[in-house]
Amino acid sequence: MSRWFLGFAALGLAASSASTWVHHRLLTDPTYVSVCDVNSTFSCSQAYTSQYGSIDGVPVALMGVVFFLFVIGLVVMCRRSASAERNLPGYVFAASTIGLAMVLYLGYASYVILGTICLLCVGTYVAVIGLFLTSGAAAKEPMSSLPGNAVRDLSTMVRTPAALSAAVMFVVGAIAAVVLFPSGTVAAEAAPREETQTAAAPAAPAANQLVEFEKWLAAQQREAVIVPADGAAVVVVKFNDYQCPPCRQTYMEYKPIFAKWEKQAPGKVKFMTKDFAHERECNAAVSSDVHPAACEAAVAVRLAREKGKAEAMEEWIFANQPALTPASVRQAARDVGGVEDMDARYAATLNLVKGDTAQGAQLKVNSTPTFFMNGMRLPGLRPEFFDAAIAWELKRVGGGD
Repeated sequence: MSRWFLGFAALGLAASSASTWVHHRLLTDPTYVSVCDVNSTFSCSQAYTSQYGSIDGVPVALMGVVFFLFVIGLVVMCRRSASAERNLPGYVFAASTIGLAMVLYLGYASYVILGTICLLCVGTYVAVIGLFLTSGAAAKEPMSSLPGNAVRDLSTMVRTPAALSAAVMFVVGAIAAVVLFPSGTVAAEAAPREETQTAAAPAAPAANQLVEFEKWLAAQQREAVIVPADGAAVVVVKFNDYQCPPCRQTYMEYKPIFAKWEKQAPGKVKFMTKDFAHERECNAAVSSDVHPAACEAAVAVRLAREKGKAEAMEEWIFANQPALTPASVRQAARDVGGVEDMDARYAATLNLVKGDTAQGAQLKVNSTPTFFMNGMRLPGLRPEFFDAAIAWELKRVGGGD
């Protein structure tokens, strides 16, 4: 049975180690895109960069590494003693019960709240569930005897120099990993009711990171994104899906950045949203209805803009994103956006949405949000680097004062 424990723990260790590496790269490289970021539905980065990716600043992925190393160490230690080996299934079952509670919570947060699936995270979920089921089936000792058995086995370990040294090294290593892991957050996501509140503009990146980032910007190719500049030196275009969690996240994080530049360089930076809903009704470039209320949301915002209430409509949509339905959007268009004739004007306005999605398809947009800055395609950037990109572009085109 211990082989099963080792097998599942090894699977979990591999998945959580890969997750930790991705999280580390996201913190240290603003241009990094993970190979498991397939689209807005399957995205590891979106899970790691949310508020559920860390607990008190410690990445959940790193906690997974520590957990699975603990299980492996537990198996190795218990196999050295016949009495401890008998208690091993109980120990693993107790540990995996805690782990199961954690993965159920994280799985719910990822799929239901964030609307995304983290493929690397799934590997850790499978490993924890496997440990839970196999240890539960193998445990013969009553759980009430577990504390007493643990005390006796710990006493034996303390008297064994090799086992004690290994335990100390594990604890020291775990603490060192937490302390040495890059500090900072990556696109932390607020609770639904706080999402639309204006935040302060982000602090500047570290000097060495900024130098490398600007070198990367200078090397990027540019594409012809046909939009009116209206005299602005920098035009930022966002291809957006109102049911896409990363679109909601960038809406919250970038809003204070645009407000900052409007204050510092009025009229020099223009931001505009283009629709790219992942719903076949208004987007011929997608093959399935990933977000079944996205077309209605795009139409509702356009019609609310005529009433001067586009921002209020967007904020309502993003605040209620997890529960959006076509019917709820239409009701909100009336109540929030002041739109009384959405049904009558829906088809004509939908054609305008289709125009945006067609332009996005020509530009090979396949996920949202996709940003273009003066024709330069940008990956999902942390707020401080998005702000730095605008500053760099303003300086490049001579638009800064």
